[in-house]
Amino acid sequence: MATRGSGAAAGSLLAGTGATATIPVAVYATRFSDSYDLLHAGFAVPVAVALGVAALLLARRANRLSALSLEGGPRSGIATAGRVLGVVGLCLAASALVALGVFGLLEYVGSRD
Repeated sequence: MATRGSGAAAGSLLAGTGATATIPVAVYATRFSDSYDLLHAGFAVPVAVALGVAALLLARRANRLSALSLEGGPRSGIATAGRVLGVVGLCLAASALVALGVFGLLEYVGSRD
C-alpha cells in the first residue's frame, strides 16, 4: 500500500537525479559535437538549479504529508535521497557557475593585452 506523500517522494528522487546529472551530461555532450563548445554547457546551469529546487520542494512536501498521515511511520528514505541529490545538483550548478565566471574574467583580462 502506498503511503501518503510517496508520489512527492518519487518526484523528488527523479528531480534530484536530473539535477545531479544535468551538468555532467551537458559537459560530456561537448565531446561529441563540433558546434557545441564547453562554454555552451553553461546553458544547463538554470536547468540544474530548477530541478534541484524542485527536488527540495518535493522532498519537503513528502515529509510533511508523511508527518500528517495517521500511520505515523518513519520518514521516507526516498524523500531523503531526493533531498540529498537536489543539494548535490545545486552544488554542481554553483560550481559550474563559478567556473563560467572565472572563464569570463580570464577572457576579459586576456583580451585587454
